[in-house]
Amino acid sequence: MESAEIRRRWLSFFEERGHTVVPSASLIADDPTLLLVNAGMVPFKPYFLGETKPPAPRATSVQKCVRTPDIEEVGKTTRHGTFFQMCGNFSFGDYFKEGAIKYAWDLLTNSVADGGYGLEPEKLWITVYLDDDEAEQIWRERIGVPAERIQRLGKKDNFWSMGVPGPCGPCSEINYDRGPEFGVEGGPAVNDERYVEIWNLVFMQYERGAGDGKEDFPILGDLPSQNIDTGLGLERLAMILQGVQNMYETDTLRVVMDKATELTGVRYGEKHDSDVSMRVVADHIRTSVMLIGDGVTPGNEGRGYVLRRIMRRAIRNMRLMGASGPVVADLVDVVIKTMGQQYPELITDRRRIETVALAEEAAFLKALKGGTNILDTAVTETKAAGGGILSGDKAFLLHDTWGFPIDLTLEMAAEQGLSVDEDGFRRLMKEQRERAKADAKAKKTGHADLGAYREIADAAGETEFVGYDRTEGESTVVGILVDGVASPAATEGDEVEIVLDRTPFYAEGGGQIGDTGRIRIDTGAVIEIRDCQKPVPGVYVHKGVVQVGEVTVGAKAQAAIDVRRRKAIARAHSATHLTHQALRDALGPTAAQAGSENQPGRFRFDFGSPSAVPTAVMTDVEQQINEVLARDLDVRAEILSLDEARKQGAIAEFGEKYGERVRVVTIGDFSKELCGGTHVHNTAQLGLVKLLGESSIGSGVRRIEALVGVDAYNFLAREHTVVAQLQELVKGRPEELPEKVSAMLGKLKDAEKEIEKFRAEKVLQAAAGLAKGAKDVRGVALVTGQVPDGTTPDDLRRLVLDVRGRIPGDRAAVVALFTVANGKPLTVIATNEAARERGLKAGDLVRTAAKTLGGGGGGKPDVAQGGGQNPAAVGEAVDAVERLVAETAK
Repeated sequence: MESAEIRRRWLSFFEERGHTVVPSASLIADDPTLLLVNAGMVPFKPYFLGETKPPAPRATSVQKCVRTPDIEEVGKTTRHGTFFQMCGNFSFGDYFKEGAIKYAWDLLTNSVADGGYGLEPEKLWITVYLDDDEAEQIWRERIGVPAERIQRLGKKDNFWSMGVPGPCGPCSEINYDRGPEFGVEGGPAVNDERYVEIWNLVFMQYERGAGDGKEDFPILGDLPSQNIDTGLGLERLAMILQGVQNMYETDTLRVVMDKATELTGVRYGEKHDSDVSMRVVADHIRTSVMLIGDGVTPGNEGRGYVLRRIMRRAIRNMRLMGASGPVVADLVDVVIKTMGQQYPELITDRRRIETVALAEEAAFLKALKGGTNILDTAVTETKAAGGGILSGDKAFLLHDTWGFPIDLTLEMAAEQGLSVDEDGFRRLMKEQRERAKADAKAKKTGHADLGAYREIADAAGETEFVGYDRTEGESTVVGILVDGVASPAATEGDEVEIVLDRTPFYAEGGGQIGDTGRIRIDTGAVIEIRDCQKPVPGVYVHKGVVQVGEVTVGAKAQAAIDVRRRKAIARAHSATHLTHQALRDALGPTAAQAGSENQPGRFRFDFGSPSAVPTAVMTDVEQQINEVLARDLDVRAEILSLDEARKQGAIAEFGEKYGERVRVVTIGDFSKELCGGTHVHNTAQLGLVKLLGESSIGSGVRRIEALVGVDAYNFLAREHTVVAQLQELVKGRPEELPEKVSAMLGKLKDAEKEIEKFRAEKVLQAAAGLAKGAKDVRGVALVTGQVPDGTTPDDLRRLVLDVRGRIPGDRAAVVALFTVANGKPLTVIATNEAARERGLKAGDLVRTAAKTLGGGGGGKPDVAQGGGQNPAAVGEAVDAVERLVAETAK
């Protein structure tokens, strides 16, 4: 069964059972904690965390995933890979354990003719969490799996959490027995090479607390609703259904290796070294296509570095197998044809994917030729000197000049018996970053190869910027890019990048965002411009969409910026200069600019400071800025030699590279900086500057956020309204508000403590009476009962533990108390050591009680908690606990 059919059957099966089919999310994670999507449940995290209400109670997806921690191991084994597809079905407070287990079993074992995968039931082994009796019972009694094929594993293997406080729960894994040729028998607890995990069912029912690792954390209680999160590895199932030994021999990877054989003449399975290279190529090329398809472009940071690293690793391994020329086009082609069956967007976006991939290959082949010579020379010199470590500066040279990722240098050096001074390399990299302050985001090159922009510049020359003096003007279209590729024309609806011979549009740089506006073509076409960038020196790229008509290279145009927006940005930019100087006046020259962003009506300003800036200093800085505004200082710009600008004391912006002639912006006698941005003509035009506060954004770097002009006025007007309302409430003058509010909060806090103390004492008053009323059940002191409704879980737990402590320690004791909170029954059960020695465990008792209440629960042998949905069943639950105590007590 082909991978595309496995995917189709999965989605069809669950859609027929009421699940909403959710398309795979982009590999670019919408999660600041993740570089790339690395699990099928990532797009659903907001639902499980309760941050967002799910659009439907049931969902299913086949999610693209990339995991990169083991890139160096890819190829060396048949188990490591970077890209994979995770099939998942999810329930948000709908079905739970029995439903998830039945769905999984039916889909795996139903015949192919009936829409299933047709696996033999006797080859499936099950693992459940150590004390998940409920799951094991479902597998045995509802599904019919023999007890000898069900194994219990601990927290490390069969308990899931996100690694941080939040949802968690036990797992049940389905494993497939590949047969004796893959190892000894004994089930997945003994041999995970023979018994391959194919499906993991997570029963998300508890909330975990803080802790380290996979095992060291407390269970705080039940989640408000029970959820299901499952994951089936599509590649693993394909391996089984296609009768091959590993994922590299499945249809979507084998075709890549076959193409590599066609290009190199090397066959898979003949030699270990070439097999390693084959697997690297297959895995990395497929991952590269999927990453580029989702908008990642090769670079030196973040996701771009991951892509560059794996692409270059794949290309080099092709050369190790004998390839002498370009190979990426053929390899990308076969991946698109194969994966395009599952992701049609790869086919429609083929041109862009190929453009990005081929540009990276061309750049690397050029670098590889020169870099390999440098490396070989360095290796020879190192060995001749009797050394075994390649110097950090050689590794840095290979990276900086020839584009060698450090991982590639490590691999190539290791092949010749040398290690690399990684610490020296990373020190040099850090120094370079500090010098350059390169911000890859500022380029915003989209999907286009930089070479496309350079070709336009070579043919038409640099763009003339006329925006300092004009807001509109006549131009000629000298370049058009559609989806990152040079094109002679673009039509209505196309997302385009337009290059003009001259422009009034400011291209983002020096902290100032790019202009927006319109370009009107003489033929009647209109292009709405949303941004302007300068991806390579001298080329202004206008990004937007063709709203009307057709635009062609060579057409005459009228370019006009959004003047109101430009003026608002200019006010913000001038305000950053004032803020910079005021900070230096207050804190000294160490408060140097470390970044900025100027937007309409607001700005942020980053600066160096070893610690937080005191509030009093911030107040003084804000006052000084606004006093400067009131002085009506003129703002002027002039072009000077770099030496002359320095002599005049002009401050250079962070990370900027300057030529011999520079533009200097001077604000009266207050500020003088090198700057290429746009500014107001007089400080009075700013109106007002309001600093919202400052915070840390990294070691030794602080950030100020501020508002300018009307935005600042509106903010202060809203604050004034709030202050007036508070005055009315507390009956005090504005200057008295902090003291009065602080006093009120103090009284409130004291009152809450008293209320809590009174409530706890009232609950615990019942402890003595409950302990005296213990019933003797086969020699066990059993305390049961229902406490007043509304008792909190914490209070109930304290009461149970207090009652247990009042029963003499030499007597076996079980305390099981119940309450109803928010309309739902809740129970806490505790046992003492003597009771546990007689086989009575709180977790077992809670599960029995909670099942009677229509819910679930769990915990440790000494104390456990559970709940349900049926308050009327509390009496039955009490009886059930008593019966279980009588049956269990030894």
